[in-house]
Amino acid sequence: MRTLYLLMLCAFFSLRSLGQDKAPAYPLITHDSYFSIWSFGDGLNNTITKHWTGKEHALTGIIKVDNQFYRFLGADSKSYKTLLAAADELNYQASYTTKQPEEGWYTFAFNDGEWKKGNAPFGDDKQAKTRWNTNEIFYRRKFSIAQTSTAKKYLKLNHDDNVIVYLNGKTIYKKEDWVHEYIYIPIEDGILKTGENILAIDCKNTAGGRHLDAGIVEEIPQDIKVLNAAQTNVTVEATSTTYTFTCGGVNLKVTFTSPLLLNDINLTARPISYISYAVKSNNAKAHNVDVYFSASSNIAVNTPNQAVSAWKSKKENLAILKAGTVEQPVLEKKGDDVRIDWGYLYIAIPDQFKPVQFIGTDKESLNAFIKSKYPVQNQFQNLKSLALSSVISFGSISSAEVEKYVMLGYDDIKSVEYFGEKLSPVWRKNGGQSFESQLVNASNEYVSLKSKCIAFNARLYADAKKAGGEEYANLCKLAYRQAIAAHKIVYAPNGDILFLSKENFSNGSINTVDVTYPSAPQFLVYNPELLKGMLNGIFYYSESGKWKKPFAAHDLGTYPLANGQTYGEDMPVEEAGNMIILTAAITKAEGNAKYAEKHWEVMSVWADYLLKEGFDPANQLCTDDFAGHLARNANLSVKAIVALGAYAQMAQQLGKADVASKYRNAASDMAKKWQELADAGDHFALTFNNKNTWSQKYNLVWDKLLKLDLFPAEVYKKEINFYLTKQNDFGLPLDSRKTYTKSDWIIWTATLADNQADFQNFIKPVYRFATETVSKVPLSDWHETTNGKMVGFQARSVVGGYFIKMLADKWNIK
Repeated sequence: MRTLYLLMLCAFFSLRSLGQDKAPAYPLITHDSYFSIWSFGDGLNNTITKHWTGKEHALTGIIKVDNQFYRFLGADSKSYKTLLAAADELNYQASYTTKQPEEGWYTFAFNDGEWKKGNAPFGDDKQAKTRWNTNEIFYRRKFSIAQTSTAKKYLKLNHDDNVIVYLNGKTIYKKEDWVHEYIYIPIEDGILKTGENILAIDCKNTAGGRHLDAGIVEEIPQDIKVLNAAQTNVTVEATSTTYTFTCGGVNLKVTFTSPLLLNDINLTARPISYISYAVKSNNAKAHNVDVYFSASSNIAVNTPNQAVSAWKSKKENLAILKAGTVEQPVLEKKGDDVRIDWGYLYIAIPDQFKPVQFIGTDKESLNAFIKSKYPVQNQFQNLKSLALSSVISFGSISSAEVEKYVMLGYDDIKSVEYFGEKLSPVWRKNGGQSFESQLVNASNEYVSLKSKCIAFNARLYADAKKAGGEEYANLCKLAYRQAIAAHKIVYAPNGDILFLSKENFSNGSINTVDVTYPSAPQFLVYNPELLKGMLNGIFYYSESGKWKKPFAAHDLGTYPLANGQTYGEDMPVEEAGNMIILTAAITKAEGNAKYAEKHWEVMSVWADYLLKEGFDPANQLCTDDFAGHLARNANLSVKAIVALGAYAQMAQQLGKADVASKYRNAASDMAKKWQELADAGDHFALTFNNKNTWSQKYNLVWDKLLKLDLFPAEVYKKEINFYLTKQNDFGLPLDSRKTYTKSDWIIWTATLADNQADFQNFIKPVYRFATETVSKVPLSDWHETTNGKMVGFQARSVVGGYFIKMLADKWNIK
């Protein structure tokens, strides 16, 4: 044991010395909210890769070194044989009642002759075949098993809400709450019998919808001996994630690159990523190497029970695999925890690498690789959960590194609906070009893009380190792809660029203004045109007359349908202030007020609203809506004051001297009055009417960055000094009401500091959260400061707000 402990300790310090990056989840394929695949663990081969929502989007990688196989990408996924089919596989009937039955109703001997018969699933949703709209349902299903094996058995269950499941009179599962997909629960040995059995379920509705379906499966044993490759390092850069492994006598480097170079909008909008494999001998001997890669067709479905078709084809110098749903319900689904089920997933490899490509189930495809016996069928129709597989032979390799790559792409056909019109992806906007042609272009550009990405990664890190230190730089490179991939780039019918966010794991809204606001700094640093794309739709909504209120809308709908606000409540001061401040930021970034001039009329309406209602806000929501309504919110008041100052600044640049004077004077007077009303001695209060409170005044950062000088530096200093006394292990709480926080706001608040030491004191706990949290999901921006656990939200664009210190540095704001 002591020897094992020492070996583990050596391995740990070896990884530390290599500078291994730590993240709650690691970005692999990152393009938009649908095409977004992550590793949710500290080892690339420890877990199945997933969509940011947590659903399996499996990528599998295995390397053959001589005659030994090593898994380096994705964990082994279970395969099942059906013993009792659920409704996703077979139309079946079960006995049911919605009235409380007699004792023993779940036993085989019970007589259910007076119960009704119904087709599964039961519920009140679109999938239900038997309507269930009461508070409780009781379900019985008799079935026969010819012969039981020693394989592990599982209950396959989809339920909404609370369930108790009985098998042959014994309770095998009990859960409060609900699921929205099939889950697999192990069944103890000996409960399922050869011959007659009875499955019985009690399901209660407590809130929301109703759904019930069940079956029984057994695990298909793994008969293939594949070792886990030893991961030696992982490095996360702005546009890439790189893993290194030892696989026997061979070292393997796997790099996932999404070339999101924001100065090139067409490139950023092209949904094609690269996975490169670089191999070399580590023992001065030659080794024969083959690499197997497969991608699940589940990447192209919302739920795994959806039927897919798949094809194998050629295009110029590429070997191509393609898969998509049979149904192709283009833009028919909207919501938060939803994945794309239209369009097509593509896997493409240059012919020069002599790939062997084939399609089958996961186990069939892996067996084909193991045995080097590959199926030749080119097309599959109306099947489920296929593996799109490729084998690349490296031949005999030595100490010289050899690199080859695979491309993953997604053609979504139509990307979003915008006020009734279905908009095409950017690469198709000129018409006439196939997605296969995009893959050819991407392949031809691989070498140059690889170099550009390496250079950009280095530049971003150096700039961020200069602005805020090493830990700050690590946060920025972790946030970069996540912020971009929570958006979709399209062009509106009038030619305006649209860069539309999805409010991931919040409410699924599209183009939320108070999500745009915290996300903006990253895009101000790298391409203000994209920030215009975040504002253009909201401006159009008001300027077209579709939105008639004297302040900006909260959103444009529920992703991917941008047909008008769907959020249930307005945020008047919040959104009006956000739009004006961000327009002023674009004005500063571009050095002219042309964009402001274009939208001056509607901004003037919003400025008038803030002049009347913004200083002492009514009981309304702000961007931190999870904290609830709040009247007399001092931080929201700051937003209104800063927005009016920004409006005056733009008016001055446009030669509107009288307007500039009026609003500048008003903002200055408000700022002085604010200091009196919010003053709580050693800090400024959360609300004007309660001096025993405090809050982060992150909105002040724009007074500093835009050089409005509405608030004296002493205000910033007083707040910073107070905040430093309120920090917990994982950060500064949002305000005095709770101990949770928003990490984006912490970095905005920290940027108010006038020295690096204070800035670093705020950054260190945020960095600790990002690297130590037990919440293994794409970076959450809402976490608990006492234990580092996420409270809610994940994979959101607002981490683009981390770049605020880089923006200040770029604008030379000290």
